[in-house]
Amino acid sequence: MLLDTASLYYRAYFGVPDSVRAPDGTPVNAVRGLLDFITRLVQDHRPDDLVACMDADWRPHWRVELIPTYKAHRVAVETPAGPDEEETPDTLLPQIPVIEAVLDAFGIARVGAEAYEADDVIGTLTARSAGPVDIVTGDRDLYQLVDDARGIRVLYPIKGVGTLQLTDEAVLREKYGVDGPGYADLALLRGDPSDGLPGVPGIGEKTAAKLLDAYGDLAGIMAAVDDPASKLTPAQRRRLDEARPYVAVAPKVVQVAADVPLPAFDPALPSAPADPAALDALAHRWGLGGAVGRLLSTLQH
Repeated sequence: MLLDTASLYYRAYFGVPDSVRAPDGTPVNAVRGLLDFITRLVQDHRPDDLVACMDADWRPHWRVELIPTYKAHRVAVETPAGPDEEETPDTLLPQIPVIEAVLDAFGIARVGAEAYEADDVIGTLTARSAGPVDIVTGDRDLYQLVDDARGIRVLYPIKGVGTLQLTDEAVLREKYGVDGPGYADLALLRGDPSDGLPGVPGIGEKTAAKLLDAYGDLAGIMAAVDDPASKLTPAQRRRLDEARPYVAVAPKVVQVAADVPLPAFDPALPSAPADPAALDALAHRWGLGGAVGRLLSTLQH
């Protein structure tokens, strides 16, 4: 089980009231919510391995060089020498180091890679996996990894993590008319305002799905642009032709990496905390006794 950690703690932050606070009054709603998410996921799915995948760089410069608008609307401070600072709610930012410390004390593997997003870590671990993989994320971008033959599915939270959409190829075909790899092409063509992807003007989701159904993939669609006998409308042919510079670079931005160098780590789901004293101190300091106790109990059974 691979967790898109930031996606889940953002959901926890907005889903758990900020009246959930540490003894000193500091909000800990994201921390408690994430711990309760993990408890529920372990209870319901009993994974052998669990990895909290992290954004070492939420907006890698190599993606921005290809598409400058990539996540540009979410930048709080540009940092030329390192990762840009993302706009993050004031009361969430201080909770992130607490989340990291608690995961480490539990012994839950926490993995990031310099200059890459959590999505790329997930893509790499999925590519390496010999067995089934459940990816837990509120980010539809990861639908591109869905693969029934390899047992790879996305668990997409509808309400908390108690109600999850188990996303397999049948769900993707029903909702979007594509399979996993086709979802990346669909997203590229229609664009994604939340990621600053412009898409091809005039090609919305339904048109993109029809084009992919007719021509197979992005390469097939662009080949049809060059084929006078293809059944593209004049407007579609013109728009796709004008979008060639974008279409040439967008796949590298939209597709998650599958070959990221990762540090050594133990993915096994712990049955006992790695550092009981540190976990106890964190639970006391941040008023997390209930959430920590629930997860401990779940890991031990």
